[in-house]
Amino acid sequence: MSLSFDEYRAFDALGLAEAIRSGELHQNEVLEAALERLHTVNPRINAVTYLDEAAVADARKAPATGPLGGVPYFIKDLHAPVKGMPLAHGSRLFADHRLDFDSETVVRLRRAGLRILGRTASSEFGMSPSTETALAGPTRNPWSLSRIAGGSSGGAAAAVAAGILPASHATDSGGSIRIPAACNGLVGLKPTRGLLPTGPHRGDATHGLSHEHAVTRSIRDCAALLDATAGPDVGAPYYTPRPAEPFLKLIAQPPRKLRIAFTTRTFRNASVHPECEAAVLGTAKHLEDMGHEVEPGMPDFDPGALSAATGILLLTGLAAQLQAREAVLGRPAREDELERVTWEAIRLSQNISGVDYASQFPRINQEVRKIAHFFESVDVLLTPTLGSPPVELGTLSTQTLSLTEFQKAASEFIPFTGAFNATGQPAISLPLHWTSDGLPLGVQLVGRFGEDATLLQLSAEIERAWPWFHRTAPLL
Repeated sequence: MSLSFDEYRAFDALGLAEAIRSGELHQNEVLEAALERLHTVNPRINAVTYLDEAAVADARKAPATGPLGGVPYFIKDLHAPVKGMPLAHGSRLFADHRLDFDSETVVRLRRAGLRILGRTASSEFGMSPSTETALAGPTRNPWSLSRIAGGSSGGAAAAVAAGILPASHATDSGGSIRIPAACNGLVGLKPTRGLLPTGPHRGDATHGLSHEHAVTRSIRDCAALLDATAGPDVGAPYYTPRPAEPFLKLIAQPPRKLRIAFTTRTFRNASVHPECEAAVLGTAKHLEDMGHEVEPGMPDFDPGALSAATGILLLTGLAAQLQAREAVLGRPAREDELERVTWEAIRLSQNISGVDYASQFPRINQEVRKIAHFFESVDVLLTPTLGSPPVELGTLSTQTLSLTEFQKAASEFIPFTGAFNATGQPAISLPLHWTSDGLPLGVQLVGRFGEDATLLQLSAEIERAWPWFHRTAPLL
């Protein structure tokens, strides 16, 4: 018996695992449905960059155990080692790079029963909110093939939106889970700093700016993946305790009445696209109808100062990563091995002194504390996820734009996400609005530090009242 695409698409990850456990489906039916969909649509969207045939063969034979047993899964081509698989970080400079171990996150995903089959596309070093690299080419949005799929987890989001699999691994250092989730009509949670492991290869993960989790179609998959991976790994520099009960159990309970602030303007007090404004206003009305206390408001801080300071940390971290790669290669990186924006950024990083680097931490702390003060009287902040609907491919190209041009275009497209990498707060993008021409557009909900459960409870309440799972991209 074969599983049709419509039958396969009707399940989320937990649903597939439950059907395999009950005997309704065989794990190989699920695997073959995923592979068939991959071979059908990936040539058009370019979401999956590597399929491990040995992993596929193992998946056909291994018993399906664990809460997500037998469900196909991909790991983003950034930050997360998978033993034997390439880890190129979206860059030609790392094209032949492989590691001989699994990250702790991957270990836990395997323990949950997921079948890790390969890699999804990332922008080079995760620098761009669009995934269109010199290494792998452009990743296209299944809702409109001329539009971006977002970044840097664009491959993961496009693969899920196109129905290759129900959920996929993603990372976020400035919005890279939430941005592609918004572009592709998906759920994308950036968990609280320290809730998930970052080792053994990374310590504080870009000074706490970088997070790992997933893009999913359902809130319960988001919660189940968090249950599978949350908790500190050995030697973690810090950690955030997980709740006493599983997230999956907690989301079945409605949240308490919450104080929710919303804004339709950026933190620099600029306007956004009318569709983004409509998405927030519509969500605010729904939240009020649900009984929550909703009113306009946003934190009072200096977004320019915070962005500049975190940018220096990310830039120097990238420079250190490239320096380590040059040591392995035994030669300097060549300009033709890096995209234009990356090359210019590395040249710029050479002017950053140790004193300049160290001085960014108190600057970040000053602005983060201002934001935290706002959340003393507010439980959740509602914003657009993006400044506009998904833009055309090339608009955010790191190959053709200069660094200055790229930074201007990116700051206009993603004015809402990066601040919460600095604060470490949980933030989620939900697919609650589609534009008049059928493009998905997310809204962002930001919770207090460590209150991922509250944010997920609210998200689950919204999902029950305003479901989106039935929406599918028009890609055939």
